Amino acid sequence: MELAAGSFMEEQFREACAELQQPALAGADWQLLVETSGISIYRLLDQQTGLYEYKVFGVLEDCSPTLLADVYMDLNYRKQWDQYVKELYEQECNGETVVYWEVKYPFPMSNRDYVYLRQRRDLDVEGRKIHVVLAQSTSVPQLGERSGVIRVKQYKQSLAIESDGKKGSKVFMYYFDNPGGQIPSWLINWAAKNQSRIKETQNQRDFIQFLANTSTLQ
Repeated sequence: MELAAGSFMEEQFREACAELQQPALAGADWQLLVETSGISIYRLLDQQTGLYEYKVFGVLEDCSPTLLADVYMDLNYRKQWDQYVKELYEQECNGETVVYWEVKYPFPMSNRDYVYLRQRRDLDVEGRKIHVVLAQSTSVPQLGERSGVIRVKQYKQSLAIESDGKKGSKVFMYYFDNPGGQIPSWLINWAAKNQSRIKETQNQRDFIQFLANTSTLQ
């Protein structure tokens, strides 16, 4: 579902905050995919698309909440380390700040691109300072589809970060996208499973980049 030009609802920010306190895994068939170094990744099959939604919970012991949120929001810094970025920028459209992001795909597949809204709010929840970032696909006439590039029209992500009570960060993230095109869902999900296994060998500094680049799961 695309988000119409406007803003996110207050309830969406509160839901992300609530998952930090109590992960919402009951009532659905969430499967534990990876658990390593204090990080747990769960997935849930989306029956309509045959793809998976993901939830990530964990603690980053050597990264403060403010720093982590700032790094996550920094598109220019991302272009320095993310080898899959072909184009990434913000543009004002109809009074909203919209992000355009083109992702390189290996030959012979076509590149994918995203047009989405994102919003960061720093909340005080019963004395807890929580940084929340929401993102969801949208559509604006100024950023139409490009020839040879497949537009990702189903994309949704939420991130909530707070202090772990020491020097680190407690993190929750939700992620889903549908890359579209002719890629079979079994192949996408196979890549997701193996990509997550690779992540088990990475340290927490690498995981910061993983949080910003979760599209590799799909």
